[in-house]
Amino acid sequence: MRKVIDFQMKLGATPIEEIKFDLKSRDEIPKLLIGLQHIYITPSLREEVFNILQKMIPEKIDTNNGRPGMDLWKILVLGTLRLNCNWDYDKLKEIADNHKKIREMLGHGTFDNDVYPLQTLKDNIRSLLKSERPSSLTQAIIEIGRINKTLYLLNYVHNEEYRRRI
Repeated sequence: MRKVIDFQMKLGATPIEEIKFDLKSRDEIPKLLIGLQHIYITPSLREEVFNILQKMIPEKIDTNNGRPGMDLWKILVLGTLRLNCNWDYDKLKEIADNHKKIREMLGHGTFDNDVYPLQTLKDNIRSLLKSERPSSLTQAIIEIGRINKTLYLLNYVHNEEYRRRI
């Protein structure tokens, strides 16, 4: 049975809404994670995104039986990063296993050494995000990345105090 989000925090985990990002970073990862954090802390938006995700679960999968798959939240985070950063699955696995902020967004605690098997990433992310043409969710994920990058640039251009901090 696949969960949307596992709200049971692990030992040493930072609540997603409390994760702090380096606003001076020019890398795309913090910008994408800030956008995902916004989805997470906005209940109406989060519900809408996960309704779309649940509709995309392949019909042959019985969501009430069997072993649990990855949480939809983890699939969304990792799928967003993979699509917007143009990573292959090997790069995604390396980042998911070792990048501190991404692991925090995935709900891992300080003492959590869980890793993501490559095949698990492929099976879970492909099952929801594959399509001959971009699905509405895939397109939305790509747009979230573009919107966050645009908001960052607009904030930089129009906010003198923000520019001084950077």
